Amino acid sequence: MARIAGVNLPENKRVACALTYLYGIGHPKARTILEKLKIKNVRVKELTEVQVNALRNEIEKGEKVEGDLRREVLGNIKRLKDIKCYTGIRHIRHLPVHGQRTKTNCRTVRGNVRRTMGSGKRKLTKT
Repeated sequence: MARIAGVNLPENKRVACALTYLYGIGHPKARTILEKLKIKNVRVKELTEVQVNALRNEIEKGEKVEGDLRREVLGNIKRLKDIKCYTGIRHIRHLPVHGQRTKTNCRTVRGNVRRTMGSGKRKLTKT
């Protein structure tokens, strides 16, 4: 069982896919790490102890993963909230940050949960 940065990698998956279980490592970064270490397309359970140690050292020295990266992202969001910029205000209100529409989507955040069609619509007052 390979354990890297506090995460157990699944044994029956290929190494390139298993590395994506680490927060901060996607498919492209996993492929570049494996090319750098010259590890071929093998499964995690077929890795030798030397290869696992080399992989662990390469990831810990070169990449910011798991706890450090999560802390950095949360710190960035906290900074945006503190300076009250537009994206920080969107985070505070739990609304979409990246320009998505809110009229028809993100209903649950706005408190407009529709169980059936037409149940969440506002009632028109007759005048």
